[in-house]
Amino acid sequence: METFELTILHSNDMHGDFHAEAQGASGNLIGGLSLLSGYINQVRSENKNVIYAIAGDMLQGSIIDSEYKGVSTIEIMNYLNPDVATLGNHEFDYGLPQLLFLEKMATFPIVNANLYIKRHHRRLMQPYVILDIDGYKVMFIGIITESVMQAIMKDSQIGTLVALEEAAEAVGRICDAYKHDDIDLTVLLTHIGFESDKELAALLKPEWGVDLILGGHSHTLLEQPEIVNNILIAQANVGTDQIGRFDLTVADDTNTVVDWKWDLVPIVAGAIQPDADLQAFIGSYKDEVDAKYSTLLCRTAHQLTHPARTTETSLGNLFADIFAENGNCQVALIGSGAIRQKQMGPVVTLRDLIQIYPYEDTFSRFTITGEQLRVMFAHFMRPENRNGEGECYQVNSRVRAVYNDSRRELEVLEVDGASVDPTEHYTIGLVGYHVLNSEANLNVSLEALTALSGSRTVTTSMQAVLEEYLRGHKNLSRQVEGRLVYR
Repeated sequence: METFELTILHSNDMHGDFHAEAQGASGNLIGGLSLLSGYINQVRSENKNVIYAIAGDMLQGSIIDSEYKGVSTIEIMNYLNPDVATLGNHEFDYGLPQLLFLEKMATFPIVNANLYIKRHHRRLMQPYVILDIDGYKVMFIGIITESVMQAIMKDSQIGTLVALEEAAEAVGRICDAYKHDDIDLTVLLTHIGFESDKELAALLKPEWGVDLILGGHSHTLLEQPEIVNNILIAQANVGTDQIGRFDLTVADDTNTVVDWKWDLVPIVAGAIQPDADLQAFIGSYKDEVDAKYSTLLCRTAHQLTHPARTTETSLGNLFADIFAENGNCQVALIGSGAIRQKQMGPVVTLRDLIQIYPYEDTFSRFTITGEQLRVMFAHFMRPENRNGEGECYQVNSRVRAVYNDSRRELEVLEVDGASVDPTEHYTIGLVGYHVLNSEANLNVSLEALTALSGSRTVTTSMQAVLEEYLRGHKNLSRQVEGRLVYR
């Protein structure tokens, strides 16, 4: 049996994690693109057949990225020199025209098989790429589906095959089209979340020959890959502190993986020679941004934290309170995932704010019934929504909600200390993104949201609201106080 050896390195959800950070008592540097590039260069020099792939969300999370609307990130990615990447939801944050511009800037292929232009029913991106590795052919197919497609609802020109079943069919069509060709390895590069990856794998026919799924979106930390339907499924957590590494042995006659090893490799200074050229290039952007955004906004009384998107956090409480006050609403729901850093303060600069909350979305006020409010909370507090892939929220201080996981019901929902009356009316503030996706995220349609009194746009830039509030308030403080409780 003739075989060949192949190493696949993979990252996902890098989110502008450009710089190394000191970690632990020893202060060792970990992560950052200079060290990551150094490791990739090292592996490429030590091994004959190496592929580096990125499973979406290269953009968003860094002020360098926000300032240049992704242009800086793509230029930095060009230095990193991946062999292939796929789209994540955050690649759409700066709009469709900007994404198409960024795709043209990239010196590496960006693949996606199930986004299309509605009017012409043509795919938006190249659906796949076949890489020739020492005479062997490796196919990468890009997939994004319903749980993350809500990010582009504002772009009415773009549609998607949203269901996993339809995504599986798209994969099958591409694989079938190349039955005549000798594809030695087939890899799905996805950005749909780890649980959805497993569901997708179960839907794929063995005859299609998919060998690996390299995913993203759910920021899943694995000890080892999962195997579903004889398909290896892996993800590399989040950021650049680590990289996934597959060392594969592939049989040429059967086009199957006959042996494999996977590691989540920590990117730590010392054993890795940093890429000095890339570090200097990133530094040129950093110097410009630092000069512009180093101004002090405020000092908080203590450090506010946001360690997890699925629970109430002190930083989330502050932001929800600010928007509730600004919007003059009884209830404010702020997407936990929009808070992009894990802490803020006690010294807060403009740079910090933009990195923590990079979105200039709208915030609108609606009047809804107590029954609709209960439906919303019961929907986003349910256990299956807190799996790393669902849309979770932070709430303001006038709200208290208790959800019983074992009984799967909302036990308590109070506003201003009183139980919510299903027949009464309440004002609620929502981010524009969540308005457009209210049915999926909150189980209440846009028509139902606007039925009583329409809507009122309170602000067109939530980031500007936060900046003005922080500039005008000193020694801000919040604690986790039981606004959202899970039993």
